[in-house]
Amino acid sequence: MKNRKKQKKLRITEADFILANRRAARLEEIEQHGRPITFRKAIHKSRKAYDRKRSKKIEIGE
Repeated sequence: MKNRKKQKKLRITEADFILANRRAARLEEIEQHGRPITFRKAIHKSRKAYDRKRSKKIEIGE
């Protein structure tokens, strides 16, 4: 008898399925529009957040 290596069974997990669907949707989007679409151009910055640069501008008077 020959020694046979056991073949690993391919198991697709839920995470793999979700990643594959996201990738397919993204590629489809690029195909339709020629580039990826971004819905949010810039992140809103809270005025209450501490910002050293802004506080320096206020002190200088710009």
